[in-house]
Amino acid sequence: MAQDSRYDILFEPVRIGPVTAPNRFYQVPHCSGMGFALPQTLNAMRGIKAEGGWGVVCTEYCSIDPSSDDFGHHYCTLWDDDDISVQAAMVEAVHRHGSLAGVELWHGGYATNNGLTRVVPAAPMSMPVWHGFTQTRAMDKTDIREFRRLHRLSALRAREAGFDLVYVYAAHGYLPAQFLSPVQNQRGDE
Repeated sequence: MAQDSRYDILFEPVRIGPVTAPNRFYQVPHCSGMGFALPQTLNAMRGIKAEGGWGVVCTEYCSIDPSSDDFGHHYCTLWDDDDISVQAAMVEAVHRHGSLAGVELWHGGYATNNGLTRVVPAAPMSMPVWHGFTQTRAMDKTDIREFRRLHRLSALRAREAGFDLVYVYAAHGYLPAQFLSPVQNQRGDE
């Protein structure tokens, strides 16, 4: 059966900044429940997606720092240089089949319980965490600068791991979105 020509565009390469995806099939970040607990299984799954023809294959949310620990869920991490080789293995599994690899940098703010690291969660203002019994601490300007620095360091680690696409998870009530929310951010400073 011949392919309907209306869908030809889906199979054409598309340029995304300095890289080109082989087609327009984009596997957006989604959690698998494997993360740091089962990295080889996660890498194999992402590799299978690339082998199946996805032009871009992304990680699940990838925590940028121990202060964003969503334990209970298994997520990816780029907390320090030791995480580079773990993420590079996923990138290699995706690149082996000609797909681009993307990473979604994540910090949960008040949406993290930090059950593994036990770090007191930080948010634009002090409030109860989204799920659990912990109270966040309000971020000051030094914390905000540190948050930006952590994103930069994670982006550099992602680049070293070989990711083609790096972006910030700024939706669904996580820390960047919390700063934009009049409910979750009632700061009086800048």
